[in-house]
Amino acid sequence: MTQHERPPSARRDELTERAYRYALEHGLTELSLRPLAAAIGSSPRVLLFLFGSKDELIRALLARARADELAALHRAREAGGHDDLAATVRAIWGWLVDPAHRPMLVLWLQAYARSLNEPDGPWAGFARQTVEDWLGLLAGVHGEAGSGHDAGDTDPSLGLALLRGALLDLLATGDAERATAVVERYLSLIRAPAR
Repeated sequence: MTQHERPPSARRDELTERAYRYALEHGLTELSLRPLAAAIGSSPRVLLFLFGSKDELIRALLARARADELAALHRAREAGGHDDLAATVRAIWGWLVDPAHRPMLVLWLQAYARSLNEPDGPWAGFARQTVEDWLGLLAGVHGEAGSGHDAGDTDPSLGLALLRGALLDLLATGDAERATAVVERYLSLIRAPAR
């Protein structure tokens, strides 16, 4: 029985939340049921009963991580507004660069990479889904009509490429100042009037 076929369970929801907190601290790539169960006050047998399999547990945790990430990115997007891609990119970047969000972003990166390396199993489709999630956030932002800017200033794919590239750089180096300078440089270029 998959997670979608299982009836809702308060205990399952509680353990999903505890396991998600554990995954933020320890990651998902080397997840083992015995240490996870011990850390969250459960047992491997209970986890298997509630989730059906380790793969289903990982799927539930990935879904939980995606929901958390999307909610946070939606809030950041709302702060940037609906009619200015540069302001939206800046607001989302402000959220991404905040050190308090690093565990969630590292977990996202681990799942993204695993999805590319192991396209089957619990990771299947995670990378593609998050690309679509982020593009959906950026696609709803419309630049000012007749602003004289190049179409690139409202292209959600360019905004996504900038955010993801800068995020990968930030996660690899920890150099928030340099990564932020790159984002700001791009935003200043798309603000420049077309010639």
